[in-house]
Amino acid sequence: MATTLDINGKSVAVNAAPDTPLLWVLRDEVGLTGPKFGCGIGQCGACTVLADGSPIRSCSVPIVSLTGVKIATIESLGGAHPLQQAWVKHDVPQCGYCQSGQLMSAAALLAKTPKPTDADIDAAMDGNICRCGAYQRIRAAIKDVADLGDTAKAAKA
Repeated sequence: MATTLDINGKSVAVNAAPDTPLLWVLRDEVGLTGPKFGCGIGQCGACTVLADGSPIRSCSVPIVSLTGVKIATIESLGGAHPLQQAWVKHDVPQCGYCQSGQLMSAAALLAKTPKPTDADIDAAMDGNICRCGAYQRIRAAIKDVADLGDTAKAAKA
């Protein structure tokens, strides 16, 4: 059964059962490997993507619930995004496994809250686990983008 999804601004027909989690469709059918499998129960954040601008855990959301929803993955940021540049500047990536989910949650935060406080950042990033403990550098990178006024660019995920 074919389902059409809007992924990174493109209409994509996928042949998966309606209850298939989005993560498996993104990785196995569409070939987007940015979102990672971590826990499989939506608790670690490695699989985070945006659905109509809000972060969701793609490992636990069935594709049937995403018809007509604009899905954005880390690939939508394009590599030169202000958040990605700030991540490099602040040496955020260590092992890198959680980074696509971290970046997508950060992009959603800045789209809704252009000048976030530490509390805003902590709340928005809660549930994005970093085994390397780069939380302070993540906060610094987000604040750097907000302070530079690049939040309009950061919101275009």
